[in-house]
Amino acid sequence: MDLSNMPTRYDASSTEAKWYERWEAAGLFQPDPDSSKPVYTITIPPPNITGSLHMGHALCYPLQDLLGRYRRMRGDSVLILPGQDHAGIATQSVVDKQLRKEGSSAAHIGREKFVERVWEWRKESGDTILNQFRALGCAFDWSRSRFTLDPAYHDAVLKVFVDWFERGLIFRGKRVVNWDPKLKTSVSDIETERQVIRGKLYHVRYPFADGSGHVVIATTRPETMLADVAVAVHPSDKRYEGLVGKTLILPLVNREIPLVADMYPDPAFGTGAVKITPAHDANDYQVGVRHNLPMPVILDETAHISMEGPYFGMDRNEARKAIVADLEAGGFLEKIDDHEIAVVISDRSKEVIEPLLSEQWFCDQPKLAEPVIDAVKRGEVKFHPERYEAIFLAWMENIREWCISRQLWWGHRIPVWYTAEGEAFAGLNQEDAQRKAGDKPLVRQDDDVLDTWFSSGLWPFATLGWPENTADLKRFYPTSTLVTDRNIINLWVARMMMMGYDLTGEKPFSDVVIYATVLREDGRRMSKSLGTGIDPMEIINTLGADALRYTLLSQTGENQDLRYSERKTEEARNFANKIWNATRFVLMNVDQTPQEPSNLEPVDQWLLSRLSQTEAEVRAAYDGYDEQGACQALYRFFWGDVCDWYIEVSKPRLNDETQRQTPQWVLLQAFDAFLKMLHPVMPHLTEELYSHLPIGDKAPFLMSAPWPVLPDSFRQPEAEATIERVFEATRTLRALRAGLDLAAMKPVPVAYYEGDLGGAEQVLASQAWVEELRRGRPPEGERFVSAAAAGIDVHLPITGLVDVEKLLGTIDREVAKREAEVTKLEAQLLNPQFIERAKPEAIEKLRANLDEHQAALARLRERRALFA
Repeated sequence: MDLSNMPTRYDASSTEAKWYERWEAAGLFQPDPDSSKPVYTITIPPPNITGSLHMGHALCYPLQDLLGRYRRMRGDSVLILPGQDHAGIATQSVVDKQLRKEGSSAAHIGREKFVERVWEWRKESGDTILNQFRALGCAFDWSRSRFTLDPAYHDAVLKVFVDWFERGLIFRGKRVVNWDPKLKTSVSDIETERQVIRGKLYHVRYPFADGSGHVVIATTRPETMLADVAVAVHPSDKRYEGLVGKTLILPLVNREIPLVADMYPDPAFGTGAVKITPAHDANDYQVGVRHNLPMPVILDETAHISMEGPYFGMDRNEARKAIVADLEAGGFLEKIDDHEIAVVISDRSKEVIEPLLSEQWFCDQPKLAEPVIDAVKRGEVKFHPERYEAIFLAWMENIREWCISRQLWWGHRIPVWYTAEGEAFAGLNQEDAQRKAGDKPLVRQDDDVLDTWFSSGLWPFATLGWPENTADLKRFYPTSTLVTDRNIINLWVARMMMMGYDLTGEKPFSDVVIYATVLREDGRRMSKSLGTGIDPMEIINTLGADALRYTLLSQTGENQDLRYSERKTEEARNFANKIWNATRFVLMNVDQTPQEPSNLEPVDQWLLSRLSQTEAEVRAAYDGYDEQGACQALYRFFWGDVCDWYIEVSKPRLNDETQRQTPQWVLLQAFDAFLKMLHPVMPHLTEELYSHLPIGDKAPFLMSAPWPVLPDSFRQPEAEATIERVFEATRTLRALRAGLDLAAMKPVPVAYYEGDLGGAEQVLASQAWVEELRRGRPPEGERFVSAAAAGIDVHLPITGLVDVEKLLGTIDREVAKREAEVTKLEAQLLNPQFIERAKPEAIEKLRANLDEHQAALARLRERRALFA
């Protein structure tokens, strides 16, 4: 075959760019218009417009692409709908920084100009990550790409707010929220991270008002005691029996507060007594609600003391120092201990989050959760791995109200307008709200915007045109699969399911696939801010997208932590080169498309049977979201069955004009099916190689080719068993040769066998490098070595091949040397004085050394036994 247009080496950079452009130009990313085909839909998790590719993306989005490519080949009409999230806080922060560099600020230019500036930034820089998805080979339908601030999507978000407001599912109230004092907004849990720092635990005496003693509480935040309204103890704590209900004096403030009994305090921690500050702690807030306690706020939006008195205007950290000093001066401070403290840090500002009682907009999640819980228990939505279902249900069954408002300018502005008296009316626009208000004039709109998770909760159906009953919504909703990160099950998966069931009456998707977290090779998490991130684009530019895809996809299974190393990507690149070179070898040995042979040898039947079995394994793995299992099956088949065995066995036949058509046909069957099965993982490489295959009825693109349907006749379990027996005998005979220090591939004159080779004697002879293979045993009196495997005995005459006495002398000398080392090491490890003095790592090293010498001794003795 003419290979002049096929490079001798695989060049990922030119191949990947070429095929992506051709696929897109051919319209292969759009769903098949044939309405009779089953539908498979994924709406991708919309990345932030501020985002750039990281290793989590490099796994998540190719995984969705894999599913789409597979389902397309299986005959489905596939839609993978891309888009982006406006990312309120992240995007506002980016533009804020730009303005500060220019000597300006958001406050200086005002809300309207600021929003215009963000739109300008989005136009110039907001599509970076989508272009990087293209570099990964993601076959997404870019013609349907959506943005959470697109006009139609924006209207859908407002409609949900207005409908839920009028149904009482959205309301305004005061709750403790995560407050970022630097950004001056509430933030969600996903926008924070928990860090453990070294801090102090302050033990403070709270005296009883009647002078009968005091209670000691321990706190890490003495500055919040200014807002204490009670001290709580557990009702079972015997230390406080008869004291509950008495009044304490709040130190420095001189306010009387009650001692209350509540299930919240842990009697085993400290004194068992805890101060209750409902406005500045989420758990204390719940205690405050249960006991109907007041909730004074003593910190403003910038975390400065807002209560009149000696600490007014101080920053919270400055106030802490002053309050501790005053407690000590007043005799209230019992002691200070060093203590590890878990603090919550804002992802964006890196400021410590302040739990703060704040008036916000909330959503009644407990009510919305009920139908979702029932649906999941009925099995309507399944989680993969399955264990995440229990995690999801535990969250849903204990879900709380959701703070949906953010004090930002970029995003979906809350569609509520107020009268001068503060009465609120929700509408799709001001005219709609005014109509509802009647003759009450509306004077202003609410300043807040909606939490980004609120708008992204509509993603599976609003992207398809909801609330309009569009053709896309009717055809592609409910969607099929959601691929997402375990960290946002509560924040996003739960919201999409609540919104989906409530607003459409249907599940938003059938399967939730949780992909693995990509860690560094040493187990540390990847983080740009910590300097531990790895840029996937650098890997793509040097080793190729397919190699990176294979590296990550081949490790994502039930294990939910994946350790990335570039070494593994280099191995994946080497696998791609192996496939390239093997395909070139096959094409070099094919003159034209061969006809199907009438007779197959056992080794041909074996490979076709292995191909059929591999197809079943790979199909089941893809169907079960086990990409790792699919990759492993494909690797074993290609590297082991095809390259290590069949090609090597077939070389003599390929060089024989009278025999070559059969292995040619078998190899093309195998390569055609293999490339199709591997295509979802390594799309560019497989598309390039498929374009060169001389096969009939070839699709214009591998991407649009059907999944391989192999005839039942390919399954030949008896032929598989026979050839596997022969291969095991081959390995055994090769081991005998190695034990004699005979060079691999150098033929020996003769070998003998006993057992059934099923007509595959030539396989054993050629692969064990034997000139003549004879049935039976060597003649009596001839010296030989033997071994048995899989019911077959092999015998190798050694006369004239090796100098046995010399070889035995070499083995015996090595045995003596190893035995001396073992004796020495055992004596050291049995010496109690050494064991007492030595470091644990030194002892462990000696034990490992001993194990190594003992294993080597066992191998030497096995080798010597060959000559017994």
